[in-house]
Amino acid sequence: MAAKTDTSEPKKGGKGWIAALALTSLVAIGTGGGLGLYLLSTVEKAVDVKKKDEEDKAVKVLKYTGDLALRSVGSVVTNLADTRDAWVRLESSVVFTAGAVPNPDVALAEIRADILAYLRTVTLRQIEGASGLQHLREDLNERVALRTKGQVRELIVEMLVVQ
Repeated sequence: MAAKTDTSEPKKGGKGWIAALALTSLVAIGTGGGLGLYLLSTVEKAVDVKKKDEEDKAVKVLKYTGDLALRSVGSVVTNLADTRDAWVRLESSVVFTAGAVPNPDVALAEIRADILAYLRTVTLRQIEGASGLQHLREDLNERVALRTKGQVRELIVEMLVVQ
């Protein structure tokens, strides 16, 4: 007898592989699309935050527009409270709206006297470092605002030398 060869029966594993490949492709496309949309929204939010920050900076820059005047207070030289050997020299200016201060020369002389009186009460430890300088600047701004009844916008410390 002769051996029979049956070639009419298809292989069962071929259709399963194609279905698995199609399913894997669909999952990959869906995951990639979802990740792309997520990243797009994240980038858009970051751009919006950056634009808002730039607008806020622009508003802060506008703080000194208009008819403002900058006048030098001059040099104040004095010794510090804790020791007679430590001397401090402070040069500063004030910013105010032009015409807001009726007599700027008198106001500057009073501000200079206030700065001198305040610096005589300060110790060397109080003005050390960046935080000490910031506290000194804030204290001087408060004193200037009280002296001028809020007419001066800001006192700018131009130079501070401790010797």
